[in-house]
Amino acid sequence: MIITDYLVIGSGVAGLTFAVKIAEKFPNKAVTIITKGSEDESNTKYAQGGVAVVLDKEKDSFQKHIQDTLIAGDGLCNRAIVEMVVNEGPKRFKELITWGANFDINTEGSFDLGKEGGHSECRVVHYKDITGYEIERALLQRIHQLKNTKLLPHHFSIDLITEHQLKSKEREQTRCYGAYVLNEKTEKVLTIKANNTILASGGIGNVYGHTTNPIIATGDGVAMAYRAKAVIKDMEFVQFHPTVLYNKEGDSSFLISEAVRGFGAYLRDKKGNRFMLNYDVRAELASRDIVSQSIDKELKESGDPCVFLDCTHLDMIAFQKHFPTIYQKCKSLGIDVTKDWIPVVPASHYLCGGIVVDKEGKTTIQNLFCCGETSRTGLHGANRLASNSLLEALVYSHNIFKYLSKNNFTSSYLEIPEWNANGVLLNEEELVINLYLKELQTLMRDYVGIVRSNARLTIAKTKLEIIYNKVENLYKKAKVTTALCELRNMINVAHLIINQSIERKENKGGFFNIDNTIKEVHKLV
Repeated sequence: MIITDYLVIGSGVAGLTFAVKIAEKFPNKAVTIITKGSEDESNTKYAQGGVAVVLDKEKDSFQKHIQDTLIAGDGLCNRAIVEMVVNEGPKRFKELITWGANFDINTEGSFDLGKEGGHSECRVVHYKDITGYEIERALLQRIHQLKNTKLLPHHFSIDLITEHQLKSKEREQTRCYGAYVLNEKTEKVLTIKANNTILASGGIGNVYGHTTNPIIATGDGVAMAYRAKAVIKDMEFVQFHPTVLYNKEGDSSFLISEAVRGFGAYLRDKKGNRFMLNYDVRAELASRDIVSQSIDKELKESGDPCVFLDCTHLDMIAFQKHFPTIYQKCKSLGIDVTKDWIPVVPASHYLCGGIVVDKEGKTTIQNLFCCGETSRTGLHGANRLASNSLLEALVYSHNIFKYLSKNNFTSSYLEIPEWNANGVLLNEEELVINLYLKELQTLMRDYVGIVRSNARLTIAKTKLEIIYNKVENLYKKAKVTTALCELRNMINVAHLIINQSIERKENKGGFFNIDNTIKEVHKLV
């Protein structure tokens, strides 16, 4: 058993920012960080765009950023939360500089501010097209300098420990006492007892398969919290990134940053038509939900597998300076962006909903906190404004730190049972898990994608129930593995997305049900 003061599940910007702050504040307290991949593998690493933050007070303002966020969220943002996050932004950004993160500077010596879809002004600070990677690098460097932090890569969190595992009398409010964690190298399950647990385990993209997320984004935090009876909300709002490099196989794909459209690239169909002009006055700079739905409509009407991003008219010296990774990736695939259009399609990108937290990052389970993409703060509403995600992670990890600097809970007197490891390793397990995974991902793409319908959601619910029963039977008798637990988590997440999609009767932001549109038309008539 490992006993720690703070257990952080996830090594992206949210988890690491909290860990750095709490470790610096309390050098005599133990901070344990677990991550199921390598220490730097997270959604943060793949965040190309940057951090949306108001730095240019002459052209920009907090009010403009707030308004842009509210418009993108389509009426479902919590205004007080939006105001708090936007106002806190500059302070939290300065801390990244203090920790050694680099950001691009313009010829005048100021931060080079980019503009992305939904933003009325240039306010996105970035480091080339690998901003998340650079932030991750700086945070990991600081973590390794702190003697009271322990970072455990290749450790997978199976389940949160609550009264359910303790078999104690149910409390009025459930408490979290840590987590059961699989050491992926030794295949042993550890019990980690923690006074406070922070879930920062990232997104759910792999539930759809075709995603901008790394393969580790399997919704583990949401699923664990759901099984522990935490409140989960707004799961129907899955944001699809409009421009992902077209991949015939349909697996995890390379993201073509929104900043490329902010830089002036055009979306075209195969005939060369700039179709976004037909959908929104902002054209390519409309918010992500509008651009994704427009592309989806174009592809369904044409039967084409992709549309195209045209950069050929842009200043290529400046393009290569701003987007070196994108330029080289395209080049490696035989796409010369100076004369070739980039084939793109929408792909699952970001979860706007998640585990409900308050302003201080507290979940509905005591001593369980959540920040980053796993959480539902009220900032994003029905659709996240581009580059607000890193900002949210920075602000909420700080808020949790502030709260825990003044409030603490000890679980030292509790006896926690060890994990029951009676399962057996089944020979066919790996093959069966992979088959079920492909079945789940196909179901989500075909029935719960960008445009949904009541009939398709009902079919999805029935099909998912069959997959769920098969996997639960396997889970009960098999030896626990990361792949099996991830599949189980993704099924839980799919269940939440489907059921909360069925419950929503109004189209908002990233959620679009064709039957709701028909009802709205009938109301008007």
